[in-house]
Amino acid sequence: MSTAGLKLLVKNARQVLVICDEGEKYLTRANGDDIDIRVVPNASVVVDSDGLIEAVGPAEAIESEYSCASFDRVIDATGMCVLPGLVDAHTHPIWAGDRVHEFAMKLGGATYMDLHRAGGGIHFTVERTRAAGARDLLASLSGRLERMRRAGTTLAEVKSGYGLDLPTEMKMLEVVEEARRTLPIGISSTYCGAHAVPKGKSVEEATADILQVQLSALKERMATGELRVDNIDVFCEEGVFDVPSTRAILQAGKDMGLNVNFHGDELHPMNAAQLGAELGALAVSHLEEVTDEGIAAMARAKTAAILLPTTAYILRLAQPRARAMLDAGVIVALGSDFNPNAYCCSMPIVMHLACVNMRMSMPEALAAATINAAYALGRSHTHGSLEAGKHGDLLVIAAPRWEHLIYQLGGHQELIRYVVVKGDVVYDNDRTLAL
Repeated sequence: MSTAGLKLLVKNARQVLVICDEGEKYLTRANGDDIDIRVVPNASVVVDSDGLIEAVGPAEAIESEYSCASFDRVIDATGMCVLPGLVDAHTHPIWAGDRVHEFAMKLGGATYMDLHRAGGGIHFTVERTRAAGARDLLASLSGRLERMRRAGTTLAEVKSGYGLDLPTEMKMLEVVEEARRTLPIGISSTYCGAHAVPKGKSVEEATADILQVQLSALKERMATGELRVDNIDVFCEEGVFDVPSTRAILQAGKDMGLNVNFHGDELHPMNAAQLGAELGALAVSHLEEVTDEGIAAMARAKTAAILLPTTAYILRLAQPRARAMLDAGVIVALGSDFNPNAYCCSMPIVMHLACVNMRMSMPEALAAATINAAYALGRSHTHGSLEAGKHGDLLVIAAPRWEHLIYQLGGHQELIRYVVVKGDVVYDNDRTLAL
């Protein structure tokens, strides 16, 4: 126990949601039992000088043990709840322009692939992102990550993928690297050069460019330390990248040391879940059209399912079969899929939609937005729960029960009092309102 130079004490909280307390990497219903998240009543949290959690326990015990300690900051959380910082496991927040006009077209009946084939969708954004300067992209990314942080996200996966060529993909990854260095939020960086087939190229040509040009350049820049990239992603879908191309790209990325974490089984059953299990993927996202065989394969391989309820909602797709996945023992995580097609920065709203539309319980949704989302990014040893030695990332909500964060649709702006990253208060909201 330290007695001096501690960074933060959050004391006297009505509830502290530690999520898990025995070093679990994820939470599932593998044995048929409900997911059990750990709650410590009337508790306090101590964050050390390195920004790591030192202690969590009953308020009286913490007060006694640290009676002689000094803290840079003390938050009195009387009557409030403390939760781990939320983890957004799937986002596309770097792009120029917007697609608000396409929202009107979708409301009129146009499908995602209708827009894609007509040169809209991803291709529309690619043109504008290629033309944008890195400084402008960083400025817009910073604002979007700030929105996420104010909604309680303290670790976000951030993809490239609106370049589809070497110069723009590298420009996007450079922007991610700068954001990682300078912004008070955790970032997991993903190379997603196979987000779409560029105009004028075949799938075979696009695959060859990624394998021979883009990944080769990325490998060199990772070796020199210029770029730190964590994951590789491919959009495996009819009319985009087929299964053989997806396998080749993902395997090449895995051989470079990248985590396999990709889009699959969204619009058509591509057997992407089985492919992910075969490759030892950390996660597969979307899965609206996953088969029973794919669910079983993911459960066996411990490949996480990152479900994106905002996308199914906005595109009016069939909801991912969260209950079937949970009942089969799949590790279920959640992401916002923030992008020009699904403009939502808020994990509390994502959790609410997961509960209402995908029939997840509130404990299942919170586990999916914390420890399981961290697992999907290879970070559950450092994030996703309030356990000693993990990052001191947390949020304090002005409510007597943690469930209010999910229950109050769109109410997070009035609920979240503090957001903390590695023991530093990065959002201090004095405009919370009484329930």
